[in-house]
Amino acid sequence: MIISKQNKQFKLWKKLMTKKYRDLHDMFLVYGKHLVDKARDKGALIEVVTSNLEIEGTLVSTELMDELQQTETYIDLIGVCKKTNDKLESNNILVLDDVQDPDNVGALIRSAAAFGFKHIIMSHKTADLYNEKVIRASKGAIFDCYIERSQLLLRLTELKDQGYQIVGADAHETGEPQKNKKLALVLGNEGHGLSDSIKDICDEFVTIKTNEVESLNVSVAGGILMHEWRFMI
Repeated sequence: MIISKQNKQFKLWKKLMTKKYRDLHDMFLVYGKHLVDKARDKGALIEVVTSNLEIEGTLVSTELMDELQQTETYIDLIGVCKKTNDKLESNNILVLDDVQDPDNVGALIRSAAAFGFKHIIMSHKTADLYNEKVIRASKGAIFDCYIERSQLLLRLTELKDQGYQIVGADAHETGEPQKNKKLALVLGNEGHGLSDSIKDICDEFVTIKTNEVESLNVSVAGGILMHEWRFMI
């Protein structure tokens, strides 16, 4: 059992709670049985850390496990994972333009996996994919999608050249996206929506008509649009 905070393994796990060291080591943490099992199934699991004597893995004291908690609910099972991101081709791509709330990003990834948008492109200012809140909100869907971080204007230009129509979600703009054509659906920031440069490159816009409220949360809107797109193609 590991009981010392000076233990090298423990010090690494502690560092993986920050983006700087996740990027440096290409590793991250997942919490709870569902996510650990998902990581194992996808070949991403390196090590299991636990304070539970009945669970197979590297045993640590409850005091050290307390130090590794990132939620209010105590979890006695943590997976140390390597970043894996198998490339895949998809006719439907979800693009996130500076979506900054980790819960929104995680929920969108979960919806994208459910509705066939398994290729996701994130701007550099979009929340960190390996943030614990993103992983938790995705319910493990980060392991089911190909997710890249890119300079969006350049990447969307490339997609246009590959025959994708670039469709922006906007509460004040509307259009008619072409059916039976490859799609890159772009969702904007929670506060100011799509950036001007991204709007300029969009071929069409879509909006969701609502009663009483001006707009929807980006994760709700994205889920609706991805679901509806399945019935347009």
